[in-house]
Amino acid sequence: MHIRFDVPADPAYPGRVAAALSSVRLRRHGYIGVAMAAVGAIAFTLSRGSAWGEQLSPLWLAMIFGGLLAACYGPWVRWRARRRSSGYAVEGAYEITDENIMMRSGSESGGIAWDGVAQVKDTPEFWIVYVGRMPATVIPRRLMSAEDGETLRAFMAKRGLI
Repeated sequence: MHIRFDVPADPAYPGRVAAALSSVRLRRHGYIGVAMAAVGAIAFTLSRGSAWGEQLSPLWLAMIFGGLLAACYGPWVRWRARRRSSGYAVEGAYEITDENIMMRSGSESGGIAWDGVAQVKDTPEFWIVYVGRMPATVIPRRLMSAEDGETLRAFMAKRGLI
């Protein structure tokens, strides 16, 4: 297998990559935040009629507020990543072989050996490549030909990565 494709210098592309990688890492903040806000709201509502409820209501309100902040943290980080990374738009390329994934962006280049890849998650725009438990890079699906995309999907399925 030998797949090669170019990445144009699109100002929106680095933001989409940053948003895809950060959404994987920050998803649990949203879940934890919603759970905290829900528990705080339920406890605040139930404690309103009791004697001890007046003493603990600041705690429940803080829990609601903290939960809402935690739930908003992920979208805020993704928004900042998109806004800040728009200046990093440079031409690049990917070269994917049976042994590794080589990426070039401007004058920088790097690679990941397939032996080090733990899993690949499928999103509508990218394949997110994990090394261990951390997302290491993305492979943009929309920039490669349909034939190359199917070849790569079959390769990753054969290796048990998808």
